[in-house]
Amino acid sequence: MLFAFRVTAGQENIVADLLHEKAKKTKIPVQSIVVSPYLKGYLIAEADNEVEAKRLITNVPHVKGILQNPMRIEDLKDMLESKPQEITLSEGDMVEITSGPFKGEKAKVVRIFREKEEVIVELVEVAVPIPVTIKLNTIKVIQQ
Repeated sequence: MLFAFRVTAGQENIVADLLHEKAKKTKIPVQSIVVSPYLKGYLIAEADNEVEAKRLITNVPHVKGILQNPMRIEDLKDMLESKPQEITLSEGDMVEITSGPFKGEKAKVVRIFREKEEVIVELVEVAVPIPVTIKLNTIKVIQQ
């Protein structure tokens, strides 16, 4: 059976290591632990039953809980596969930066590198326009 654990976002790998070590030491029957970049704040573990899964996460730091119902392997397929993103961005578009040191800043797209999934933007609300190279997934279009 597959069980999903809620964990502190960004701590998935650390929690997976802790769970692995605990399963080894206490001989809790856990067949696998899945960490995926597409499941921020969650881990998936394969255990014999819910009691064993709950025993595994007891007193482990950064684990917030277990989801009510067990999962099926078919449920994971869509979550674990990467889907190519269609880029509908063009030079001159106004964007807002959604993460990083320039989070919340508005910028104008200067150049797009589709193969690298990067874009060069110029910050517009500054005295001197500054060109910055950032990843496509860290911006949102506000005006085309």
